[in-house]
Formats: sequence, C-alpha cells, structure tokens
Amino acid sequence: MIRRRHDEGAPDPERPSKGERKRASHELQELGEELIDLPDAVLDELQLPENLRDAVLAARRFSSHSAQLRQRQYIGKLMRKVDAQAIRAAVDARRQQENAAARQFRRIEQWRDRLLQDCDAALSELLLEQPRADASHLRALVTSAIEETRHQRAPRAARELFQYLRALLVSMSP
Repeated sequence: MIRRRHDEGAPDPERPSKGERKRASHELQELGEELIDLPDAVLDELQLPENLRDAVLAARRFSSHSAQLRQRQYIGKLMRKVDAQAIRAAVDARRQQENAAARQFRRIEQWRDRLLQDCDAALSELLLEQPRADASHLRALVTSAIEETRHQRAPRAARELFQYLRALLVSMSP
C-alpha cells in the first residue's frame, strides 16, 4: 500500500483550481464567440493572430451545429494562447460605443415623438435645451410630419425632423 504524505494532496496555492481553470477557459471561449459576430473591419482593427482570425472566419461559414460547436471550442483553445486582455478591451470598447449610439438614437426618437404628440410644450423645452435650434424650421417640420400622419402619407417630413434632431442633438452631446 502506498502512503502519501499529508502535504501531497493539498492544493498548490499558486496554481488555480480546476474549477477556476474551467471558468477561465469558458470565458475565453465566450470572448472568441463574440469575435465571430464582429464585422470584418473590426476584426482587422484587432490585429488578431492569423490562425485565430482564420478560425473566426471559418466559424461564420459553418452551417452545421456540431461543426460550429467544434469550431467555437477550437477558437477557445486558440484564445488561451493570445493576449485576451487586449481583445477583451477592444470588444468592450466597441460594445460601449454601440450602447452610446443606441442611447443617442433613442433620445432622438423620444424628442421626435414628443414633438409630434405635444408640439408647443416639447418645442419650448427643446429650444431651452438647445438654444441654437431654428425654431421656425423645427415648427415647420413638426407641422408637416403631423399632417403626413393625419393624411396617412409616407413619413418624409418625420424623417427630415429626425435627421434635423440628430444633427442638432449629436453635435451638442458631451
């Protein structure tokens, strides 16, 4: 019978546990899966190693679920060999930009909807917030958009109003 010394079975405090290694591996695979959904231009900006970039592009071509699963696992394996922090930082920065753009888009839509629902009050509030806005042009766009809605015509003026608001609000955002 082989007897172990008491300290042989004790975990090494410097070595991560098996669970920690698995979690880290899964995180890297998820990050690699995020790369699959990025546009080619963004992939080029990341300056990924050639084998990882090829694996990501190949994963987009596979239609079989099992082939995609194997490729995603392969991407996860490749991710363990690269500097994942730089990739994660770039992906997170891109996500933040997308979120900021979505918030800005919702803000413009809300202003347009408020102007179409309650023209005078919303217009007064917008002019207080954006003093350089052209009040007469805004009022004309809102009136045209309301008339289009009333007569069920194509929303040309509503689009023009949105574009004007976007130019006004985006140029003034911090």
